[in-house]
Amino acid sequence: MQMKLILLTQVFATLFMVGLIWFVQIVHYPLYANVGREQFPEYEALHNRMTTWVVGPAMLVELVTAVLLLKYSPNTSSMLVWTGLGLLIVIWISTAALSVPAHDVLTAGFSAEAYRKLVNTNWIRTVAWTARGVILMFITYRSLGTD
Repeated sequence: MQMKLILLTQVFATLFMVGLIWFVQIVHYPLYANVGREQFPEYEALHNRMTTWVVGPAMLVELVTAVLLLKYSPNTSSMLVWTGLGLLIVIWISTAALSVPAHDVLTAGFSAEAYRKLVNTNWIRTVAWTARGVILMFITYRSLGTD
């Protein structure tokens, strides 16, 4: 029971983030180019504040449940669980080392270079979260047992 709850909680958090990161990559970040230069610092500050409330809890739940899955390993290869955790580490490092600094620059005002860096490096997180989603769907399928 405990493993199922952990797994389902992680699947929920991860798939939520998969959908969100694709929306951000395909819709939200491209719309940055349409915000006026005068309004951009205020827009970016609002974006940062509001986004934290949406992604912060989901990312924390995802991290905690990923670590817990190592202890309460589902009915699947531990290599898949470790790969999922590795991808999550890539996501967190990419967020801290690439996305947050780009947003910090953009808070001062629109910078074409910081904007390009943000959009281009966000593909790292988009691909990593998508791969995590696929891995977790496979783990979930395997955990359901055989027919």
